[in-house]
Amino acid sequence: MICLNRYSLLEPTTTRVVLGVRKLLAVMSSTLMNGGVEAAAGSGGGGVRDLYGEDRATEDQLITPWSFSVSSGCTLLRDPRYNKGLAFTERERDAHYLRGLLPPAVFNQELQEKRLMHNLRQYEVPLHRYMAMMDLQERNERLFYKILIDNVEELLPVVYTPTVGEACQKYGSIFRRPQGLYISLKEKGKILEVLKNWPEKNIQVIVVTDGERILGLGDLGCQGMGIPVGKLSLYTALGGVRPSSCLPITIDVGTNNEKLLNDEFYIGLRQKRATGKEYAELLDEFMRAVKQNYGEKVLIQFEDFANHNAFDLLAKYSSSHLVFNDDIQGTASVVLAGLLASLKLVRGTLADHTFLFLGAGEAGTGIAELIALEISKQTKAPVEETRKKIWLVDSKGLIVSSRLGSLQHFKKPWAHEHEPVKELVGAIKAIKPTVLIGSSGVGKTFTKEVIEAMASLNKKPLILALSNPTSQSECTAEEAYTWSKGQAIFASGSPFDHVEYEGKVFVPGQANNAYIFPGFGLGLIISGAIRVRDEMLLAASEALAAQVSQENYDKGLIYPPFSNIRKISAHIAANVAAKAYELGLASHLPRPKDLVKYAESCMYSPGYRNYR
Repeated sequence: MICLNRYSLLEPTTTRVVLGVRKLLAVMSSTLMNGGVEAAAGSGGGGVRDLYGEDRATEDQLITPWSFSVSSGCTLLRDPRYNKGLAFTERERDAHYLRGLLPPAVFNQELQEKRLMHNLRQYEVPLHRYMAMMDLQERNERLFYKILIDNVEELLPVVYTPTVGEACQKYGSIFRRPQGLYISLKEKGKILEVLKNWPEKNIQVIVVTDGERILGLGDLGCQGMGIPVGKLSLYTALGGVRPSSCLPITIDVGTNNEKLLNDEFYIGLRQKRATGKEYAELLDEFMRAVKQNYGEKVLIQFEDFANHNAFDLLAKYSSSHLVFNDDIQGTASVVLAGLLASLKLVRGTLADHTFLFLGAGEAGTGIAELIALEISKQTKAPVEETRKKIWLVDSKGLIVSSRLGSLQHFKKPWAHEHEPVKELVGAIKAIKPTVLIGSSGVGKTFTKEVIEAMASLNKKPLILALSNPTSQSECTAEEAYTWSKGQAIFASGSPFDHVEYEGKVFVPGQANNAYIFPGFGLGLIISGAIRVRDEMLLAASEALAAQVSQENYDKGLIYPPFSNIRKISAHIAANVAAKAYELGLASHLPRPKDLVKYAESCMYSPGYRNYR
């Protein structure tokens, strides 16, 4: 009677649902007590009773997808957060009903890692390694991150660039299960409800893309999800951000890629891209919903948006949300770090150098602006003045003042007084740069003539071929060293092997954003920052440059090895957090005394836990 009185306080619909659930549980309990082998209704022989009516239902009848979840037995083995595979101890196997579900051998995590790395190395096709790693992530989360952290230099090109580019191109064919949230035009007006469908509630970092400009591969639509998934794997492995606090999101507004629209396996909306008001309204609803659901301090990282949207979104939301664009700001920060470190090899100050860019999109103009800000900081000169040390070449040639009327707004600050120059080689001869930076997304554009021109002007020309993936790199490491006759200081966006030239071994550096964004994000989190400012990016660059050792310089490197990435990320996080406190943008008070140690203490550890 007490139960009935309690239900009488509920709405009629709720009462029916509760009583229905009780009735179902009673039936299931009765079945289980009878061994679950009652004769099926209407059948001539024995069988398991059709509790849910699935067998008796016709295709047009609705059934309820009931599920019971207990952290034991098969349920435990299928939960990637807690599954340890053969590493479950004898006691854990007894306590959690795992006897018979696993072979009798008990491995430790190190032996599991050794076995999996052996298996991964058997794959000759990089995409197969990528798929194997994604399968591991969905099966055993802690082992995935343990392997990635311990073998970061070997596996970084597998889980991220360049292999992730191919994975995105073929995402429809290799798609197995969702690894993030898909928000399409179909969800307009109910994005907040979609966000609430994600099982984790304490989200600290969101990486979001609309798939329009994936690496140097163009519009991949909904299949761009590989980028947020890959980036957030690195947030955890390299920056120590907990996996449960990371959320990958793809916003699907269609695609203009005809090949995908005609692909029967394409997983996104089959329509041309929405633009203008429809696009802006969807993004605005998304930004408001994220803030409402996760709060003021959730970091939203924009990833691989097309130029026209990337700049607009960053400008629109940087004053109201904690936003960061890795293509504009992350790339700029990592390149600036390399330039600061290179000064020990080429001597002088940043202001002593002249910079020439091939490419004037998000990355190129973002890097250029941060260089100008750093020179301004060092020399106390106005940033309008320091920009004059930096020149950009786009598809129409050198950006000069006579082109102002036809330039996009983000290119206009770089239009200096000079006669028009169409070709890159002509611009090199006219401007006489000491640093050549490629961010064009077009491969093989640093030709032999271009490299030779740089080498003829500089004893140690600094050449950065930043475009990804490898096929889109402006030149290879071998080409840079060979054509410059060993003079060049070289770094690239994608990894290249060591190069031997005239008996000397050259080790190319990698100007990978993964040096910056994991530590940068961790710094924002541990300080409780509410906004991102340029001063934080400068602080991150300076922290990374400070991690380059004399041993690295002796090899011609301007970046430290990735094997030390967690230590590097902790120092970057500390510098970024310190700047957030200095600017009054930090909300975690009081400020920790030792920010480096505090950052290290906050990092996720992938070692297995013991279960009761």
